[in-house]
Parts: sequence; C-alpha cells; structure tokens
Amino acid sequence: MGAPSRQSLAVAVIGAGPAGIVAGRELRREGHKVVVFETGDQIGGTWIYNPDVESDPLGLDPSRKKVHSSLYESLRTNLPRESMGFRDYPFVIREGRDNRRFPGHREVFHYLNDFARDFELRDLVRFKTEVFEVERMKNGRWMVRSRKVGMDGDDDPVIMNEVYDGVVVCKGHYTEPRIAEISGIDTWPGKQIHSHNYRVPEPFRDQVVVLIGSSASSVDISRDISKAAKEVHISSRSAPNGPTTRQPGYDNMWLHSAIESAHEDGTVVFHDGSSVVVDIILHCTGYQYHFPFLKIDDIVTVDDNRVGPLYKHIFPPLLGPGLSFIGIPWKAIPFPMFELQSKWVACVLSGRVALPSQEEMMEDVKSFYRKLEADGCPKRYTHDIWDNKFDYSDWLAAECGYPPVEEWRKQMILATWKNYASRPENYRNEWEDHHLVLQAHKDFQQC
Repeated sequence: MGAPSRQSLAVAVIGAGPAGIVAGRELRREGHKVVVFETGDQIGGTWIYNPDVESDPLGLDPSRKKVHSSLYESLRTNLPRESMGFRDYPFVIREGRDNRRFPGHREVFHYLNDFARDFELRDLVRFKTEVFEVERMKNGRWMVRSRKVGMDGDDDPVIMNEVYDGVVVCKGHYTEPRIAEISGIDTWPGKQIHSHNYRVPEPFRDQVVVLIGSSASSVDISRDISKAAKEVHISSRSAPNGPTTRQPGYDNMWLHSAIESAHEDGTVVFHDGSSVVVDIILHCTGYQYHFPFLKIDDIVTVDDNRVGPLYKHIFPPLLGPGLSFIGIPWKAIPFPMFELQSKWVACVLSGRVALPSQEEMMEDVKSFYRKLEADGCPKRYTHDIWDNKFDYSDWLAAECGYPPVEEWRKQMILATWKNYASRPENYRNEWEDHHLVLQAHKDFQQC
C-alpha cells in the first residue's frame, strides 16, 4: 500500500511565542493553511522583556492591565544554548551579540526572531490581534473570534469571525500568578508582590524581604535582591524544619521552612519556629494555566493546575485532533519539545498519523492519573515531566517518524543539572562538559 494521502486544513494557532512560531512552521511544512494570532506586536512571547509591571503587584485583579512578560532584567538561561535550540536551527553564537553559553534573555529573543525570519514565518502572524473566543461548531469545525487590540482612538474594534478546521493553543502559562496561602495575611501590614512583576532589585533597597519558593527563578531573584535588600529570608517547603541557616556566601540571606502565619505587627512566623519582622513578601510560586477564550462546556478544565483530560498533554480525547495544546508540560527542554509536539499535531491533522480512539485516549489519561495518585503526586504536578522528559520527547519523535533526541543533548542536560547542584552560584560560568559541546557543534554542521 502507498503512503496515506495528506489533507490540507485551515489551522488557527494562538500565540506567537516559541511554541506558536514552531507550530506555525511545522503545520505549514505539513501542507496546512496557517494563521498565527498574536496579541502583542512582536514575536517571542514570554521572551519579550518589558520593564513595565502590572498595576496589581500580585496579579490577582482581573481588571488590571496585564503585562505579558515575566522576565527580570538580570535573567540568564539555566540551560546551555547548545541544548536549547530547535533541532534543525541551532542556537549558536552570532557576531556582535551575547556570546555566553548561558546567555541573557535578549539573546533568546533575538534567536527566536532569527528563526522566524529565516523560515519566513512573520507572514503567518496577525499581530495585535486577540482571540477572545474559540467555540466548536456542530459540524466539528471551530469558530474563532478575534479583535484588533491597542488601536489608538478605536473604541469599537472590528470583530472577526472565522472558521477553522483546527485550533492549536500555544498560549504561554507565565502570566496568571499562583499565590501562596498564608494564615493572617489579610491583617499583615506589609507589601506583597508576585515574581511576575519583579524586574530589578532597586525597589527592595534596605527592605526586609521574605521570598517564597525554591524554583530556578526564585533562586536567581533572591540573589539579585540581596544586592539591595537589608535582609532576604527564603521560605521553602522543601527546607528542613531545623534551625534557620544563613546561605553560604551571603551575609544577609537565610533559608527557612514554610511560613506558618503573618501578623498585624509585621511579623512573619515560620514552621521552624523562627520569626522576622518583614516589609515585603515576594511570591515566587509559579503560575496557573488559564484559557478563558475556550468555550468548550468544561470538556477541558483546569483543576489545581491540571489541564485535562489531555492525551499526552496535547489532545483532549473528546475534541482532538481539532483542538490541541502545545507547551503544557514543564520542567522540560522547552524549544525541542515544542518542535516535536508541533510535528505530531501537524501530521495528525493531515491524516498521515492516526490518533487512538477516544476511548483508548481517555483510558490512557485515566491510567496516567491513577499512576500519579499511587505515587503520591499532587494534581498541580501533573504536567511536571522532569523524570521522563527524554522518554516523552522520544515517544513524540517516534510517532511522527523523527529521530530521537540526540544523545549529546540528553547528556548535556544531565551534566548541567549536576553542575548546578555542585556549584549553584557559578554553574553558568564554569563547566566540564566541553566534549559534549564539541559533539553538539559537529552535529550542527549537518543542519
């Protein structure tokens, strides 16, 4: 028998960040007609640095003017550039730009725009266009309603109603903050802020700050703030309930266990028994998935940050393949994963690769949930794929007939993680995996 014929569909992609632009490329490569909707006026998504912050520093007021970016000025990548790039478009050093192996955020922004330019993807993008409603029609196609945004003097923007065969959601999940629940916080007199609205350390000068969280960004931000703050107290659920410990190499930074309560006199009490009079609580507590534009009768829901049900974190069994999500998993190697997810979605939509039946996909999801529950994994960690990130990517690659993740890339990620554990202050500047860098560049010559 010959190869299955491909069908060319009209596909809407929501978001022109890294997931959206690689999805646009893969869909177009597969022969689909693609429109990428982007609320902003640039390609790059969360990698577009914006010094502005939101009017509500906690990011809870639904009427606030939203700022998409969560980048802080000093941010550098926590992965080496060789491992970060798309499989066929290496993230190499460009003359006159940031040449560090762990570059700053502007270099990633430039890389994404280089990618869009070299693959002529900008023509796919409708900038300053917000998708505010996506609804499945009775015939199985999708009504996408959008409007132009940010048009000066235009109080009555034109609404566009368009029908597509498929919708690929590539809306990043770094804009809707998750906030720690703290007993007594309503009467505590200090200031609260979420890391989404952190940019530079100067506003924290001479302040006593409690920083909640232990993620990569919280570690970076605590060190950044320590340059200006009087004291920085890190509160982490993973910290032992022993005596408070001063952080090595810092005179003004301490590690505590989780917060027990906050009080009217400004005191914050920790589970380890210690207490501090605090000026600012900074929540480095992550983000929530948020898809208010999807009008799909709760067929897909967000429950304690579990988006589901989703087959392989991508297709809702009852709505696939017409609706799909790119970029839901976290603690992954983002850009290569987006690329493989996009390849799979593209060839499923074209009919070159078939999905299992709805019943089989739903049973797979239920089995996955049962395993998480048996392992004691909270719902909010459903999409944390760190422990099986390579298996997941290799499975996607096999589904669409693509080679597995390169061995050097896998080894480089593991080497970087070990290096971070042994030298957390300087892993971006000192490393021993030079042989893997050489292997990567040898591989890049084939691109």
